[in-house]
Amino acid sequence: MARDLGLLGALYALGKNYYCRPWVLGTAVTSAVLLVGSAAFAAPCAGPGAPTTTQTKCLTAVLIPGNPLGAFDVSWVDPDRAEYYLADRSNKGVDIIDTNHNTFKRRIGGFVGAKFNANGTVNNNISGPNGVTSYGRWLYADDGPVDGISTFRVIDLNAPTASATKQIVSTGGTQRVDKIALTTDGSLLIADNTSDDPPFATLFVANGDAATSAVTKITKITVDPTIIPAGLGLGLKSPTWEPRTQRFYVSIPTIADNPMGCNYGQLAGDITCSGGLLVIDPTTLSQPTAVIGAFDPGTNTGVLPVNECGPFGITVGPHANLLQGCAPNNEPSNTSTLVINAITKPFANIGGITGSNEVWFNGGDHRYYTGSNRAIGGAVLGVIDGETNLLIETIPQSGASNSMAADPDLITFSSRRRRLLQW
Repeated sequence: MARDLGLLGALYALGKNYYCRPWVLGTAVTSAVLLVGSAAFAAPCAGPGAPTTTQTKCLTAVLIPGNPLGAFDVSWVDPDRAEYYLADRSNKGVDIIDTNHNTFKRRIGGFVGAKFNANGTVNNNISGPNGVTSYGRWLYADDGPVDGISTFRVIDLNAPTASATKQIVSTGGTQRVDKIALTTDGSLLIADNTSDDPPFATLFVANGDAATSAVTKITKITVDPTIIPAGLGLGLKSPTWEPRTQRFYVSIPTIADNPMGCNYGQLAGDITCSGGLLVIDPTTLSQPTAVIGAFDPGTNTGVLPVNECGPFGITVGPHANLLQGCAPNNEPSNTSTLVINAITKPFANIGGITGSNEVWFNGGDHRYYTGSNRAIGGAVLGVIDGETNLLIETIPQSGASNSMAADPDLITFSSRRRRLLQW
């Protein structure tokens, strides 16, 4: 009997927005199908070009109201609330989908939305919403700058839509707040300003289980300028919390002199420097500012250089392993995905998959899922075994596929295109 471990996706078809729930055969979670043609709404899970050999099969599609999903960022799932949250720039809000009933639930608005360059492309540096995460009743969503000040919003999911936003918090930057992460108990939050130069992260006291919002800033965190030189547009990307080591881990796409003599932007031509992993112990941060330098094995803090990887998305898997998406747009030579053990720090490269923006570990099937829209040969959804770190399969996607979130019952994935195309 087929068992539904649950997969979801945001789809754009024929000028409308869709979210698609695939299903799983046997015990293996797999990916969904693609659909084209005028009958898309009537038959959302079939059509010319739909994968026929992948393990996952699409269940249905859910209409997302409003403007077509021309611009969006990452997503998040709360299995306890059975809700999926998508940073929807096209509609200036966070879309909330009921994952039990496969229906659009509501949208929390008020964000700056998609901002455009003179050539009509989206200016990600000043658009929002961007990163999203949640704990209990509290949803945290990064925004673009408001009146030139970087902000994120604190949303009470138990409140009516019109009064759900309880705080607008500044990080002190001038560009978008990019991605955020919470500790396991929801008491601490870290946010990165990747588009400010130099980039920085900010540690906050978060709401945890509190009934009222009182998010406050603790420390602004920068990286030693010999590691991230200013003036070259180098950034910080996705953070995550690893509970066994009690550390935040933040992706750094490019660092100087990794290896020595490489090009980190100080020279013309392709970037040849790999990036690093910023390891932060929040218990050591109490002053308004902190500058973190090279990695110190004794304290398990600092910037850990990585090999053959321009880091992007990051997620925590079993055995304190961190899956690190590597992106050729950060370092063109990248051809793999990286696994790093947070305790012992050995590296393992997973061949055949690269170019991931958001990545996620699903504890229900012990698999990693990668939104590899920058993969060599075209965008794919990557499926990786969490125990063996072996690539299981890749499923072709829209070139605009970008984000995913997973939990033991559900995987969500978002993509956009002027045809119904998903997983």
